Amino acid sequence: MHSDTVLDRAQELKARGIPFVLATVVRAESPTSAKPGAKALVTGDGELIGWIGGGCAQPAVLDTARKALKDGQARLIRVSPNKGGAVEDGIIDFGMTCHSGGTLDIFIDPVIARPALLILGASPVAQTLGVLAQHAGFAVHAAFPGADAEMFPHAVQIIDGLDLAALHCGVPAFVVVATQGKRDEAGLEAALNSGAAYIAFVASGRKADRLKAYLKERGHAPARVDAILAPVGVEIGAVTPEEIAVSVLAALIQARRMQAMPAAAAACCGGEAAASALDPVCGMSVEIAAAEFVSRHAGQSYYFCCAGCQHAFDKEPQKYLAAREAS
Repeated sequence: MHSDTVLDRAQELKARGIPFVLATVVRAESPTSAKPGAKALVTGDGELIGWIGGGCAQPAVLDTARKALKDGQARLIRVSPNKGGAVEDGIIDFGMTCHSGGTLDIFIDPVIARPALLILGASPVAQTLGVLAQHAGFAVHAAFPGADAEMFPHAVQIIDGLDLAALHCGVPAFVVVATQGKRDEAGLEAALNSGAAYIAFVASGRKADRLKAYLKERGHAPARVDAILAPVGVEIGAVTPEEIAVSVLAALIQARRMQAMPAAAAACCGGEAAASALDPVCGMSVEIAAAEFVSRHAGQSYYFCCAGCQHAFDKEPQKYLAAREAS
């Protein structure tokens, strides 16, 4: 896949708010199939789009990409047959016996897209939340009749009305309905129609209960309606619109971080860390559940990053087991 095509796909993923890693070959010593400038994307579910070399380069990139998506930190890795040799500071060395003999330095750059926050309403709370949320790392979209850039100066998109057909972020990660007495019913219905899993309503519990009953009577799925959070916000004794906006933002940040742990997006990386084992030949960490290359020896399973490592082990298992015990 051409680098321009990879970058086009990266723009698509970013626009949809999907976290990914951009892996770029920055240095190569022949013989290598990938050359400097070669690029690939790695999504949270382990899909690799593009080309940065085969053999052991791909599992090294996939393993590092998974870690980068968890902590958001970029890394520079080296895929080389000379593990244990001198390596410059800041380079993570993957020594691969199954490598063809060349060396690749690959920069692993995680791109954690700003989650889309859709604010429905033009109340003082809505407007203040729009300003604060942008500074807290959300991509703010606002929709309400009469909404404009003066009300939402930092919004990525502003829709004058509640018709979300023109919403260009797709399904937003978060929706906050802050209509506060003006078109509450229409705002809540628009929120439900957005498809968002997280919907919060700035209102008292009593008012929310009444409007939830109305939504169910209108035919909305009871489970979806019951999932609307109201009252919303971290309890800080908020009174003014500005304080309420801070409280709501705190709840949004809390929800975002809960989704993001232990991975950069739990949905993207599969929740809890997967069980792994060390490849006895090259020492790479291999996810057991997804392992493609597995050998049995003396009643025990061993997992490998590639066919080359598995073949080397199968020929001389005692050699590699003894080396592991010695280390």
